[in-house]
Amino acid sequence: MSDKLVTEGRLQQTTLDLLSGSDIQFRRETRLDIALVKNHEIALVFLPAADIPTFVGEGRVDLGITGRDQVAEHEALSPPTDTTGVEEVLDLGFGKCRLQVQVPEKGKMTRPEELIGKNVVTSFVGLTSSYFSRLERETCDKAIENEDVPVPNELKTKVKYVGGSVEAACALGVADGIVDLVGLLYPLVLITDIWKTDGNKESGETMKAAGLKAIDTVVESTAVLIKSKNTSNQKLVDKIASRIGGVITAQKYVFCQYNVSRSLLETVTRITPGKRAPTITALEEEGWVAVSSMVEKKQIATVMDELTAVGATDILVFNIINSRTT
Repeated sequence: MSDKLVTEGRLQQTTLDLLSGSDIQFRRETRLDIALVKNHEIALVFLPAADIPTFVGEGRVDLGITGRDQVAEHEALSPPTDTTGVEEVLDLGFGKCRLQVQVPEKGKMTRPEELIGKNVVTSFVGLTSSYFSRLERETCDKAIENEDVPVPNELKTKVKYVGGSVEAACALGVADGIVDLVGLLYPLVLITDIWKTDGNKESGETMKAAGLKAIDTVVESTAVLIKSKNTSNQKLVDKIASRIGGVITAQKYVFCQYNVSRSLLETVTRITPGKRAPTITALEEEGWVAVSSMVEKKQIATVMDELTAVGATDILVFNIINSRTT
């Protein structure tokens, strides 16, 4: 098999749609963690989210879809070298979440510095240790300026690993604070593998239900496409990455077309500049042109209002099924 893509758990529909739009055809048999792609020399591997940067980073897998936080955690524990580690290819734009420092809502702590020297529980030991190490250095540097304390040699904050139910640690008396994800988890995918999502992490509801509040953010995350620094088939990797990028662009943009007086071209093209430039076609009616442009889907309603206000007519909007753009 030339390439592999890795993922874990249940496949999020967004990821399935991404692969389908990229014409990656596969069928996963029950209880099997590997699926062969029918129309490419690719295997999909389903792995835990945290394992994906390791497999890609060591060159065992060529491409993967996972969270940026998982990549950061892997690099905190195993710093990349010239030949190991991963390269981010695309920000996939979904699965956004934050890795945040959290403390009891009814407690007195309001600043992360108040957790220094205390017990902190997390599933992200690398990022958490790095965060508190930096926080302790900064706090110590301020104290040294005032000649208050010596420079510590070791991390004073006690970072403990818990694989799940991190939010219960404070209520059970195991921790004074936690570092955990808030927001929807991303899907994880590797080329040869697809990623999974954990439907239990939603919009901070778990944090609120556990009586916790966020007091700082360690890292912001989103789903990303990553690749190995030592791919086995660069040409195929580039093709799959291009296809996934095309689907992402198609999901993000719509195609807007309208008629307008040529005298208003300068005004309307400021409203719809397109990704590179709008397409302008002369109409049979003298002095009028048709303008076609890609517009971000989230802005299209406002754009249509602005076009109407300046005199554009016959405004039509079309979904984009797929694309190849730069």
